[in-house]
Amino acid sequence: MSTTTSTENSGLLKYLLPIFEARSGIKMQVVSVGTGKALELAKNGDVDVTLVHARAAEDKFVAAGYGVNRRDVMANDFIIVGPVADPAGIRGSHDVIAALRKLVTSKAKFISRGDNSGTDQMEKEYWKEVGAQPSGSAYVSAGLGMGEVLNMAAELGAYTLTDRATYAAYRAKTGLAIAVEGDKKMFNPYGIIAVNPARYKDINYKGAMRLIEWITSDEGQQKIASYRVDGQQLFFPSVKRN
Repeated sequence: MSTTTSTENSGLLKYLLPIFEARSGIKMQVVSVGTGKALELAKNGDVDVTLVHARAAEDKFVAAGYGVNRRDVMANDFIIVGPVADPAGIRGSHDVIAALRKLVTSKAKFISRGDNSGTDQMEKEYWKEVGAQPSGSAYVSAGLGMGEVLNMAAELGAYTLTDRATYAAYRAKTGLAIAVEGDKKMFNPYGIIAVNPARYKDINYKGAMRLIEWITSDEGQQKIASYRVDGQQLFFPSVKRN
């Protein structure tokens, strides 16, 4: 399975997959990268299934015939975090576009994932709405995973966009504070997709579907809901039950 760094960094997969393996007898191998790379691995037939968070890219992947049986799995949200001193003066904002506009004019430093991950793709959409982005040394395109970017932001006294789950796992280590949260634009849904067996004959399609069926089952969804870090629920099930 290819998946995003957030599912790995947050500890969710270490919690979920042993349960699935015990139920199914299937041994999972996980490649944790940004969503863009995770979909590329699936597109090349290097994995059997992918769990990612970039709906437009997911739909394009399926429409092109690389994936089948996409299902909603869970959601959390994006937040902007930064130094406690809050040099841009954006803490407490619930308007991500207004906050980023203020961040640009403040010339405060911003660290971007810069890796075509789901987080990176969402960030780029925000800057398009803002109509500008930090320039020169105020903007660092790291090309790194979320955990590494959070560490870099802490070291440089910078802001960054992150999923809440990875931030929660790294909060104590980085000391970064939440600056912006609660905007509907920051909703972050995850989907799981089987690689199309008609395109790659050696794909373990049955195994992929076992995982998809389990993770969207009552048990799988309950396990997602029950996963917590420091008492905080990090992911919220997407499958609606009657």
